[in-house]
Amino acid sequence: MTAARRGLDRAGLEGLHTKLGAHVESGAVPGLTALVARGDDVHVEVLGTPASDDRTPLRRDAIFRIASLSKPIGAAATMMLVDDGVMSVADPVDKFLPELADRRVLRSLESPLSDTVPAVRPITVEDLLTFRLGFGSIMAPPGTYPIQNAEAELGLMTLGPPWPPPPFGADEWIARFGTLPLLEQPGSTWRYNTGAQVLSVLIERASGQPLEAFLRERLFGPLGMRDTSFSVQADKLDRFTTAYMPNLETGGLDVLDEPRTGWWSAPAAMGNLAGMLVSTLDDFWAFVSMLLAGGQHNGEQVLSRGAVAEMTRDHLTAAQRAGSPPFLSGNEGWGYCMVAPGPLDGEPPVPWGFGWNGGTGTVWSSDPVRGLTGILLTQRAMNSPEPPSHFVDFWDGAYGAIGV
Repeated sequence: MTAARRGLDRAGLEGLHTKLGAHVESGAVPGLTALVARGDDVHVEVLGTPASDDRTPLRRDAIFRIASLSKPIGAAATMMLVDDGVMSVADPVDKFLPELADRRVLRSLESPLSDTVPAVRPITVEDLLTFRLGFGSIMAPPGTYPIQNAEAELGLMTLGPPWPPPPFGADEWIARFGTLPLLEQPGSTWRYNTGAQVLSVLIERASGQPLEAFLRERLFGPLGMRDTSFSVQADKLDRFTTAYMPNLETGGLDVLDEPRTGWWSAPAAMGNLAGMLVSTLDDFWAFVSMLLAGGQHNGEQVLSRGAVAEMTRDHLTAAQRAGSPPFLSGNEGWGYCMVAPGPLDGEPPVPWGFGWNGGTGTVWSSDPVRGLTGILLTQRAMNSPEPPSHFVDFWDGAYGAIGV
């Protein structure tokens, strides 16, 4: 197949522009940056403004809160340490996180925290990467179960949105987390989110460096991700967008986080790879491009091909996939801190591949079957795991731009 035949259709891209523009013109999405790529053909859209009350045109290098798109970056950082031989994915985490040794497990989700049994084995590095450590999101209102109340009292911010960030550092966070029992036996069940937050502490301990320093040296620097960080420097605040949360009663948008005085305006006490990075379209595309190239960037092997392969393949059992809704659909699996293609009969759905969504209104997927990558960064937060209409239209437009 020629390079041209692997590219994007111009008429289809015009349709994508129209679909995205409609959401911006209606005010449903104040601004967005989007990228669609197939082979060497890369198309970018920059629409709207940095805030609803700011009519300045949005810039391509606008900075967004990428929320759970932080998670795959955490997986890549972990696998760099595996490549270095510092640890293996099969290793118990106890060596670096003694706070998590000798775990206890709740007898049932309804149990008081004192009603536990011993863990049958230690938590491993791969348990964290695949979100099977035995702790994570509970699909019930806050306060339904005793463990939810205990987590909230400790201020861990791991069973729901990660903001506002806890006022204490990584050592205090893991010490507090270590006082809680697990919800299930390690390796048995998939539960969202907490694995990535624990990885944040593991990377720091295993590397012997502050988390952001390690990321800057090993990942952000080599990939040229100059604007990816856990906070936004003062000289970059003019490019930092305002974040919004939909108001279900009024139908409008309420400010979630303001750039100059918000949660990202100063370094947090703890770097949290579960959902607290900021980035730009081109920064995140550099990260995705590295994965698509088998871990290479500008001829340098940043991450081993084997590490990328493990990150982007499904690791779940059929039972674990069955227990993953509403986060994963029936034909989706889970790789390392991201969705991965699961078992499939017939034509792959749209979108399809490996990637993930961010609760602040960000999305990425790379389709290995059709050779298509899409990245969308917006300021409109999600109300549920169900994709909002601008996500749906983005993917309709992106797949409609696949050339023949």
